[in-house]
Amino acid sequence: MNYRHAFHAGNHADVLKHVVLLALCEALTAKPSPCFALDTHAGRGLYKLDGEAAQATGEAQDGIARLQAEAPRDPAIQRYLAAVRACRSQHGGAAYPGSPWLLGHALRETDRIAACELHPEEAAVLKQHFAADPRIAVHARDGYAALKALLPPKHGAQKFARGLVLIDPPFEAQLAEFDLALAALKEGLARWPQGMFALWYPIKQGRALHPFRRAAAKLPAKSALLLELLVRADDSPLRMNGSGLLILNPPWQFDVAMRPTLDALRRALGEPGASARLEWLREAA
Repeated sequence: MNYRHAFHAGNHADVLKHVVLLALCEALTAKPSPCFALDTHAGRGLYKLDGEAAQATGEAQDGIARLQAEAPRDPAIQRYLAAVRACRSQHGGAAYPGSPWLLGHALRETDRIAACELHPEEAAVLKQHFAADPRIAVHARDGYAALKALLPPKHGAQKFARGLVLIDPPFEAQLAEFDLALAALKEGLARWPQGMFALWYPIKQGRALHPFRRAAAKLPAKSALLLELLVRADDSPLRMNGSGLLILNPPWQFDVAMRPTLDALRRALGEPGASARLEWLREAA
């Protein structure tokens, strides 16, 4: 699976990922001390849904466009839709925010963000987008390797006790990508055990992910939570039928907050056979 993001911006997987990302940011900013966010596979940070790539797939029509039409009253979804409106007020009506833009939108002046992108052209565009924002440091480098270089996080003499690492790889290696991501999570937890870590992953057939879920449950985190949204039955290995997020060290009662959000997304975006899953792999003691 080659998940070049410009072709899929604003689709159902983006909706899930970005709704959850903003909810994590909301929890981080509820406390006054500064926090740090690392986006390991940042892409270009901002997309145009009327561009050639997005128009070629039309996936945003069944993602952000459908959600805007439905406009569920769930608070986390409303927060996400407000962020999309804010992005479009700055960059035009066809704009769609990537995760670096959303992090910059949701976090504060005292917070710091590192955005990594390996593809040279994407990294150059990413750097242009955020050249005027001193909070955001763009790194043209491999995001997995960046966990070793950038964790535990610090900015000058300042060290960050709280924060988030988002791992959102393109899954070009397909199922083998899970081994890379799990190794990165283990490394990240060793370097910053109190940090929150979020791994996004595509779902074609859910049963193929059983080994990943078992391995994720063994990671040395205090707690591990799965959130998955299937917009159709996972009866075809040839298409992305849904996606999920593994959240390590999630905020207190994050499962309680996200359960109605997942249900609302399933109702708004789902076709026949759609389902949502929220499961603790390990709960905090």
